[in-house]
Amino acid sequence: MRSMSLILGLLILIYTNFVAANGEHTNNWAVLVCTSRFWFNYRHMANVLSMYRTVKRLGIPDSQIILMLSDDVACNSRNLFPGSVFNNADRALDLYGENVEVDYKGYEVTVENFIRLLTDRWSEDQPKSKRLLTDENSNIFIYLTGHGGADFLKFQDAEEISSHDIADAFAQMYEKKRYNEIFFMIDTCQANTMYSKFYSPNVLAVGSSRLDESSYSHHSDVEIGVAVIDRFTYYTLEFMESIEKNSTLTLQDLFDYYSFEKVHSHVGVRTDLYGKDPSQVLVTDFFGSVQNVVPDERDRDLDLKAAFLNNSSENDEDYDHILNLAIRKSKLVRQDP
Repeated sequence: MRSMSLILGLLILIYTNFVAANGEHTNNWAVLVCTSRFWFNYRHMANVLSMYRTVKRLGIPDSQIILMLSDDVACNSRNLFPGSVFNNADRALDLYGENVEVDYKGYEVTVENFIRLLTDRWSEDQPKSKRLLTDENSNIFIYLTGHGGADFLKFQDAEEISSHDIADAFAQMYEKKRYNEIFFMIDTCQANTMYSKFYSPNVLAVGSSRLDESSYSHHSDVEIGVAVIDRFTYYTLEFMESIEKNSTLTLQDLFDYYSFEKVHSHVGVRTDLYGKDPSQVLVTDFFGSVQNVVPDERDRDLDLKAAFLNNSSENDEDYDHILNLAIRKSKLVRQDP
């Protein structure tokens, strides 16, 4: 019986190392950024809060969501519904409820802080709650909304981030083993230009509009007095409402859902860096929770030894030799190709 337990444990050990070696992700993160200020950009705040609600509903916890809101329209004196933000004229869903955790707000939402967040270049006193604590097994969904143009996105109408800036940040992330895969989504005018300079592996990107093309709002609320959501984000959310945690819908299903008739602009998708067919990638690979856990290598080795050699008798040395041999074999499996 003890031999069977040992064999079973060794198989589990080798399998967990094999999973890590083959790039299967063990955790999902979301970085959601609204770069606009002022009341007339209400829809951009609603865009990002809508995406925040979606990833939380599908299981990504707040501890793995970084939410950057450059303005607080919920508390704006023009808001006839104080403390609330809506994305539909029927106002059935308040996006700014009690469970919203904003990590960067107001003038904290800057190009510098966004780049530091991605690359993890912080001083020692930066709180963990405001850091992107990803690793080589992390899938990251990055969503940006605001005003932009050819190869740039405005931050608070005061500064700009370029497509080169984001491309170089992703390159640093890759070198520092900060992601397994990235799904980059942007809703802004000429959005597709923002992923044109990417060059790092395992990055999939989608944008709301091509070069020299605007992105459009979907509808306004007469009482609020401004547009409350953009068309691209509206139809993204319409699709996502059909997604549950066990959904088999793929990213290609999402891309196929967009059309010029709906969005009024040409949605673009870039797949050449990704290395996978989007029709084989579940939406929940980026938007949902992941339960896989790969424990620390040293802790796992010690735990296995303790479990299988506890209360042993005369053959401890033999079992210890077998276990150490298996651990060394499993580490060979885990080595990078």
